[in-house]
Amino acid sequence: MFGVDEAGKGPVLGPMVAACVVGDPTDLPEGVDDSKRLSPERRDTIAGQVRSDPAFDVGVARVTVERIDDPGTDMNSLTVEAHAGALADAGATGRGWCDAADTDPDRFARRVADAHGGDLTVDAEHGADETHPVVSAASVVAKVERDAAVAALAAEYGDVGSGYPSDPTTREFLREYVREHSALPDCARSSWSTAADVLAAAEQSSLDSF
Repeated sequence: MFGVDEAGKGPVLGPMVAACVVGDPTDLPEGVDDSKRLSPERRDTIAGQVRSDPAFDVGVARVTVERIDDPGTDMNSLTVEAHAGALADAGATGRGWCDAADTDPDRFARRVADAHGGDLTVDAEHGADETHPVVSAASVVAKVERDAAVAALAAEYGDVGSGYPSDPTTREFLREYVREHSALPDCARSSWSTAADVLAAAEQSSLDSF
């Protein structure tokens, strides 16, 4: 059985990451749960256990900021692409579950199966990361990978916060960066309203001081 989930769909900084875990759910480490219910330390431990256990195959797919900002696509399609990419990276076959990223779970399942094009049967369900342990495991791996990407940004730029638009640290990082460079950092999703608002505010400030 396989499970797929993604992390980082909504942030203004960094990539979206999807992960697929393939294996028998009864072999999963004790305490596997939706990643949002686990501490960072527990997520790191579980992800490490799953990755190191030969009973499981793990696949990861990343959607870059540049891909997210492409006007020729949309987040629903990119999430389908990410789930299919994670399935392919894990070498998944047979049947399994995706955490539905569409208002219509059946449509999402069909799109993922079509995008993958391989020999597998995809089911999708809202909240699958809470009801299917193998999807919970995928959510943990995806979150750990996404957190590692944010940590890499922090190593390059300084404290960027969580990357989510609601995070004051993230918003302050963007404001300061634009104030200093008159442009967004490469790690920012320029198509997000938060990024556009920061640029507009900086431009207005420049006009006001002219």
